[in-house]
Amino acid sequence: MRLVNRPLRLAACTVAVLLTAAVGCAPQDESPGGPRAAGQGTRSCDRGKLATVASGKLTVGTDKPAYAPWFTDDDPANGKGFESAVAYAVAKRLGYGKEAVEWQTVPFNNAFAPGEKKFDFDINQISISPERKRAVAFSSGYYDVRQAVIALKGSRAARATSLADLKDVKLGAQVGSTSLDVATDILRPSRPVAAFQKNDLAKSALRNGQVDAIVTDLPTAFYITSAEVKDAEVVGQFATGGKGGEQFGLVLDRESRITGCVSAAVDALRKDGTLGALEKKWLTDAVNAPVLK
Repeated sequence: MRLVNRPLRLAACTVAVLLTAAVGCAPQDESPGGPRAAGQGTRSCDRGKLATVASGKLTVGTDKPAYAPWFTDDDPANGKGFESAVAYAVAKRLGYGKEAVEWQTVPFNNAFAPGEKKFDFDINQISISPERKRAVAFSSGYYDVRQAVIALKGSRAARATSLADLKDVKLGAQVGSTSLDVATDILRPSRPVAAFQKNDLAKSALRNGQVDAIVTDLPTAFYITSAEVKDAEVVGQFATGGKGGEQFGLVLDRESRITGCVSAAVDALRKDGTLGALEKKWLTDAVNAPVLK
């Protein structure tokens, strides 16, 4: 073996160390699909070429029934309703036409439960929260939401003008929802809040007198009172909380490689006014409800 003299050996080691440091400090991929935002693997946000569940397709999940005003005619694929329209707008930004979007039925609570997902993203009025972020990834928020209270017309609950007025009424909300959290943590009622598997069950309980009022997001509250429980009314809405308020986000697998790309698409739709226009078109009634304090 040929020996290398000490000075040359030291020089070689110095170069090796410098090269290692240079590689370690080289600029990392901070694109929307980069490792910090998009998980492991592919970092590319090339249009129509994302690392999706099915090659060349974008698989979108939501619950069934798919309620108005978020969807229309219980058909997420028709592009009608706020969330259906948002899903297709995001898909278009990512390079997937309507024909490349496939819908999958995913129960509400399953969407953000731990475990591998078979969808690329789920859209189902799911609020971004630290607790849920421990199990799944979220896109940027696509809708700033407030919660509201619904009660039958003429009832004691319907006459409430403040949070204190609702303290002794029997409340209900969907299990696993932020509506249930708001009913429990903000109203702090004297009786336990009834938790229902679906909003349909909560609405039936309101009709049947099992609960005095139910809590849901504001657009859904307006739809329920205008089209489903017409003898009910929106009592009021809750003021936006701290930390920027509550937002709905698209849900992705915790290890999804496209989270950053999806967030970038949502951000672009907010910036160019698309989200605002879709909100105005599909959620126009969700305004002017009194604020409960």
